[in-house]
Amino acid sequence: MNKFSFIVLVLSITTISAQSKDKEKEEFECPPNSGNGNFADPVTCRRFYQCVDGYPYLNRCPSGLYFDDVQKFCTFKDEAKCGPIATTASPVTEAPSDIAQRCNPAECELPYCYCSKDGTNIPKDLNAEDIPQMILLTFDGAVNHNNYPQYMKVLGGKYTNPNGCPIKGTFFISHEYSNYLHIQNLSYTGHEIAVETISLQQGLQDKGYEEWVGEMIGMREILRHFSNISNSEINGMRAPFLKPGRNTQYKVIEDFGFIYDSSIVVPPNKVPSWPYTLDYKIPHECKSGTCPTKTFPGVWEVPLNTHYVESFEGGICPYLDQCVLHNHDPEEVLEWLQEDFSRYYEQNKAPYMMAFHTNWFQIKELEQGLHKFLEWATSLPDVWFVTTTQALQWITDPKRNKELNTFDAWDCRKQTTQTQRPCYNGNKCGLAFKSGNVTDTRYMETCRECPNKFPWLGDSEGTGISGRDNYIYQSKEPAPSEENENEKK
Repeated sequence: MNKFSFIVLVLSITTISAQSKDKEKEEFECPPNSGNGNFADPVTCRRFYQCVDGYPYLNRCPSGLYFDDVQKFCTFKDEAKCGPIATTASPVTEAPSDIAQRCNPAECELPYCYCSKDGTNIPKDLNAEDIPQMILLTFDGAVNHNNYPQYMKVLGGKYTNPNGCPIKGTFFISHEYSNYLHIQNLSYTGHEIAVETISLQQGLQDKGYEEWVGEMIGMREILRHFSNISNSEINGMRAPFLKPGRNTQYKVIEDFGFIYDSSIVVPPNKVPSWPYTLDYKIPHECKSGTCPTKTFPGVWEVPLNTHYVESFEGGICPYLDQCVLHNHDPEEVLEWLQEDFSRYYEQNKAPYMMAFHTNWFQIKELEQGLHKFLEWATSLPDVWFVTTTQALQWITDPKRNKELNTFDAWDCRKQTTQTQRPCYNGNKCGLAFKSGNVTDTRYMETCRECPNKFPWLGDSEGTGISGRDNYIYQSKEPAPSEENENEKK
């Protein structure tokens, strides 16, 4: 083959390859009636499509990461469930009944009830300039060696609140791949531990009461047993994929003593929503279509206001890592976050929730941009980074800015935790795990002794006895018996 023929051949292959890629993008169609979201590339797990208003934007996972079509974000290869994964609609177990009434402020008073007509009113009708701007850093999924160092760069004490206390965050924990020594250390140092679910199964929103109990209470029991975190310190939960379980999930929250849920997404609004109790109908559109329709008096909803910046590339998203900021440099990420934040800070100061998955911290520009934002935000005199429970403590008993330095709920010198000091070297457990017809090994680390098998639904302590757990009539606190003996050791 002469030189000219070789060049022609290369150009032809390149053209065919480019045309093929363009065709792939053209042929991908966002699923109808699915709204906005991330979807697996049918060709490779290294890419995914973000659908925004029905248009697909092609994105690549950061180097070394793969798109998980169950959890809908990029993660590590051994954790990723490659797609596209076919989904089958599960039968709805409960017919929605729209019996919750609209907010009646005259009959809804703090600290036990809070609502407003459109969800945007400040508690006690305080003036925005007199109250703190709360920022809620929340982290979803497993905590392990892959992300713990990045989380500690944020929450390890470098950044402080106006009272000198280190900023705090909330972790919604899922079980698989979690390191319970790391989780125990987070709880011991004052960060909030909440539950997502054990399995992060799809379609849970359509499952029944027992399934929700097994997932939520089972996850709480795993945290109690393997991270030594008291049930009374686990106050909140978040539904997988932000798909609330209609009335069923909230009945479990009510029955088993949780204080709040944080699963409901607020559509893009110019004025953000404040948390509210479920004594009345939710004050905004339910994007997921699976929100509660009955009343659950005293149960708090801490909603995820949608992030967006008008006239700026990035899209809209409840989780910050789902906005398309991958091509921005750290300064542009900072500017985007500042503009998004200003919608809260310059209006009603509703809590600014910054919700993350682990993949945000695998992109250098995003991580650096976040740290620039933290440096800027912690320099403001009325901005406080608090846990979700600390935010609710303020909402139920609002304080003006001048009172916050003596506000016990935010004073690290007066906070106590029931979580034991973690051990220096945990037990590293390699445990048998069966999923369908496949038997695999899962690894976990804990200060406790290694269980017989990998803890899972129905067997939260990993005894190897399937269906051992029974939570139907269990109170929030465990009976003092073997558990207390273990704690004494």
